[in-house]
Amino acid sequence: MSASVLSLYRRITRWPAGHWIFSRLVCLKAPYFATIAPRFVTLEPGRCEVRIRDRWRVHNHLGTVHAIALCNLAELSAGVMTDATIPAGMRWIPKGMTVEYLKKAVGSMRGVATPEAAVPVSGQVGEWPVGIEVTDRAGEVVFRARVLMWVSPHKRG
Repeated sequence: MSASVLSLYRRITRWPAGHWIFSRLVCLKAPYFATIAPRFVTLEPGRCEVRIRDRWRVHNHLGTVHAIALCNLAELSAGVMTDATIPAGMRWIPKGMTVEYLKKAVGSMRGVATPEAAVPVSGQVGEWPVGIEVTDRAGEVVFRARVLMWVSPHKRG
């Protein structure tokens, strides 16, 4: 994805099945995320909401949503939100992630990523924390994550 991820989202999601198409495009760019079959619900500067359905392929041996599926949901929503939020000419990469498993994750999940600090200024280099809350259908928080993004200018040449 690039700095135009937000304009692509806004353009494609106006079409019938646009959210599905956008979600598939993201998974083509970063294929591993296809393992959770994400569906982007909302994308705007400072906020990204992604849902995953309750499916056998994301379950663990207990029949609940696997811990790593929740981590994938968190990293995906944090990364796309970062891409849609930081200034043009900047790039990012996850530097680290901390997670809290708060209760059994049963059913479909909704992950919402939002920044925990002011948006980096163009040309600024450093860590940018992103918070993610994952809720179940009842709206209860089952998982919380914090992804530290390393943000820096694109290298030229």
